[in-house]
Amino acid sequence: MLPPSRREFQDIYVVFELMESDLHQVIRANDDLTAEHYQFFLYQLLRALKYIHGANVFHRDLKPKNILANADCKLKICDFGLARVSFNDAPSAIFWTDYVATRWYRAPELCGSFFSKYTPAIDIWSIGCIFAELLTGRPLFPGKNVVHQLDIITDLLGTPSSETLSRIRNEKARRYLSCMRKKHPVPLTQKFPNADPLAVRLLGRLLAFDPKDRPSAEEALADPYFASLANVEREPSRHPISKLEFEFERRKVTKDDVRELIYRGFPILC
Repeated sequence: MLPPSRREFQDIYVVFELMESDLHQVIRANDDLTAEHYQFFLYQLLRALKYIHGANVFHRDLKPKNILANADCKLKICDFGLARVSFNDAPSAIFWTDYVATRWYRAPELCGSFFSKYTPAIDIWSIGCIFAELLTGRPLFPGKNVVHQLDIITDLLGTPSSETLSRIRNEKARRYLSCMRKKHPVPLTQKFPNADPLAVRLLGRLLAFDPKDRPSAEEALADPYFASLANVEREPSRHPISKLEFEFERRKVTKDDVRELIYRGFPILC
């Protein structure tokens, strides 16, 4: 709906479906969540990630507060303010700022600039942390700082293998982890004794220290944990985003230009 004249066109209103709460509030307020809730929530999140990653977009800030929820247990991922698109032929897109994601949900490779190229596995780790929080009602890795974050991650998962250490590009991070006392992984069945064994098995895959060992969203959806829910034909998919959709970032467009383009019905993003 447009105002009768350009001169009166001052505001834009965006209307979305109402989502009454977020996953943070759901976890804190609901003691009656069941194993079926946990399964359905994770299934929805992985479906969403499959679509997002199919577009070559990394969210980079997944946490319970950025997942909206309604009374029908429907979830929606929100807040794409830190999201980035990855173009395979753009070397400048390989190195990103490491200050992404709330620390508690941040993949270990983001805690110390571990690798030269980040992958969608950074979001898979965050989903694993969120799933663990669903299972217990408490954050899994509530680190006080980056060093403490790595400490409590390795307390649970054990110290990384020599192969993983050899691929860490940040010398300081590599030296710190190499000098860390040897830690053996804690069995996740011990950490989550009341959880469905299949849920715990999948959680272990999502929380692999080395990003190359984590499944993609599509691979995770094929896990036996979702045998009663999975339907490949119903799963969303999409092609990678075209560079043309980001041409607007190269233009110097004034407020009046935007007003004119919208009023005339011209697409701004192409």
